[in-house]
Amino acid sequence: MVTSSAVTRTTTGWWTLLPLALAQFICSFAGSNMNVMLNDMSRDLDTTVHGIQISITLFLLVMAALMIPFGKLTDQLGRKVCFVLGLAVYGAGAIVSALSPGLGLLILGNSILEGAGTALLIPPVYILVTMYWTGIADRARAFGIVSAAGGVGAAMGPLIGGWICSYISWRAAFGFQALIIVVILILAIRLKDPRPADPSRPYDLVGAVLSGLGLIVFVLGILAADNNLWLCLALMIGGAAIIALFFWWVRRREARGKEPLLSTKLFRNRVSNLGLVTQNLQWLLLMGTSMLVASHLQVVRGYDAIETGIIFSAATIGILGSSLAAGRLVQRFSQRSLIVTGFLITGVGLILLLIVGAVPGAWAFAWGLLAIGIGLGVMLTPSVNLVQSAFPEKQQGEISGLSRSISNLGSTFGTAIVSTLLVLNVSGPNDNYVLALSPLVAVAIIGMLVAGFLPGRASLAPQPSTAATLS
Repeated sequence: MVTSSAVTRTTTGWWTLLPLALAQFICSFAGSNMNVMLNDMSRDLDTTVHGIQISITLFLLVMAALMIPFGKLTDQLGRKVCFVLGLAVYGAGAIVSALSPGLGLLILGNSILEGAGTALLIPPVYILVTMYWTGIADRARAFGIVSAAGGVGAAMGPLIGGWICSYISWRAAFGFQALIIVVILILAIRLKDPRPADPSRPYDLVGAVLSGLGLIVFVLGILAADNNLWLCLALMIGGAAIIALFFWWVRRREARGKEPLLSTKLFRNRVSNLGLVTQNLQWLLLMGTSMLVASHLQVVRGYDAIETGIIFSAATIGILGSSLAAGRLVQRFSQRSLIVTGFLITGVGLILLLIVGAVPGAWAFAWGLLAIGIGLGVMLTPSVNLVQSAFPEKQQGEISGLSRSISNLGSTFGTAIVSTLLVLNVSGPNDNYVLALSPLVAVAIIGMLVAGFLPGRASLAPQPSTAATLS
């Protein structure tokens, strides 16, 4: 019988984490790199800046809507199969996006195919990290690297995307994504699935449709706020009703002894519930800030893609430094302390952005973005670790799908709220900026209050590993 530690040493070297971290990087990159290409893409595709912003929001929405259903598929198809299949779908979407002649095909390639591919490949990333690394410190270090890759991808999206857009073409940015996908596919060949797939396991198709449809209708309601308030309210109420119907369906299946898409037991863990809320708010802040500042610098102040991307390098530096330190920080401080501190630092960064909104030039934005990057990097890993470590291996498919769906729903809310507020008819562009930034400051305060309810030393005892039972 092989011990867990022996399996960890022999099967989870640096190469194992590399394709998982790269996958998280490229998916987060895709969510933010278009923010600095708004003018170029809208001009080339003969559409509006708001049209491109809608495409970005729909990409995040498709991810959020499909993350739970596709996370559940990892039980039937296996973690590695879903990971590879998701990479293939994502790569196809990147190619379609690069060749798209108009907004319609861009939405098909970027919003739908890349969004669906991301929803397929991201849950396996977090499931495999949880299964491969069982020790608290090792798991925190692994999640730190993956979270750093995600945060850096989102923060470097504007910088890399801006450079490619300025010196080659915005279409080459999608070619860059396709190239990274090929590299990940090659690296993924050696990955091993610690747990065999179970094709006979039942799949709740009705639950999958209801969960995805409810989220889509609700977020479409937010997007409709700038055109028709009544339609906005109708869609949001309709989406909430469909989500309520989904939970009724889940309880009905459980009462009949059938396996639902999402077990209600996942919501009975207080620490995990609080962790999920903090994840949602963190990604709302990250993507909302990215959308807001990038739009303001380009549309209002007239900066090009590369200039905007360079300003965002401050956030990249902040996220990279603090995320990579997560493994050491989690051993010295409680999860609650790190998350509360992260929201506090992020809030300070947002206030700095609020102050510099009326300051000439763009470099003043760098200090606020740096603080936001540091704050988010400090708390991304503890939030993920809290949630994933709260459940045994047999529920990792469900909780990973739920966790990533909640995070991406936060990203969707961030971009939808900001893009909607930016186009509202107020007295001037600077007022739009302040109007869109104000709810982000409120979210940082709410996040700090929510994190305060976490236990000082949350129980993160490692779950038993399937790998530990292999001989």
